[in-house]
Amino acid sequence: MVSITISSSSYAPFSTVFNTSRPNSSSTFLVPSFKFSTGISNFANLSNGFSLKSPINPGFLFKSRPFTVQARAAAEKTVHDFTVKDIDGKDVALNKFKGKVMLIVNVASRCGLTSSNYSELSHLYEKYKSQGFEILAFPCNQFGFQEPGSNSEIKQFACTRFKAEFPIFDKVDVNGPSTAPIYEFLKSNAGGFLGGLIKWNFEKFLIDKKGKVVERYPPTTSPFQIEKDIQKLLAA
Repeated sequence: MVSITISSSSYAPFSTVFNTSRPNSSSTFLVPSFKFSTGISNFANLSNGFSLKSPINPGFLFKSRPFTVQARAAAEKTVHDFTVKDIDGKDVALNKFKGKVMLIVNVASRCGLTSSNYSELSHLYEKYKSQGFEILAFPCNQFGFQEPGSNSEIKQFACTRFKAEFPIFDKVDVNGPSTAPIYEFLKSNAGGFLGGLIKWNFEKFLIDKKGKVVERYPPTTSPFQIEKDIQKLLAA
């Protein structure tokens, strides 16, 4: 166990205490200096956690949570760890896309962005699918109720009108208490300008071959504007 004593008489910049680069003066703030007392030579080995004692309030002892294997595993989670339902209600394990570059998009059939996005997505898929590129489309009715149809109606619309050949999945929520787990993961790995919220239809997440979120694009970013980023990941 590592004991850390907080000294009330001296303060140090946050960056100094944690040995990180010093922030700009406008954002620097002070925290109490820590005095470390440990019986182990390898301080990085904190698998049992550590405790904090305050000289101001000696009765208070703050203990960290141990750095466990489970915590490390959670931090290493990828898109490949999820199973979702396709538009026909069948389970699809996303580990089938290991080694491929993915673009995950929440789609809608009655949005002002529908025609341009579906057309460009279909074009990119046709152009790069043989190189290991996949598009995963998740219908969502949370934005202006612009995806009201059933799964079969959504499938017919996308495949008939836009000749979409990329996988289309079950209709999901991307915000709120019923958010699909895959979208909870995507948002937690790429918060975006307004935090975790998906802003509108056709927001996009670019995923690398290892299942890691690489980039997030707002709805107004067209698929063609992402093409160079897709090319870089395919070549990696």
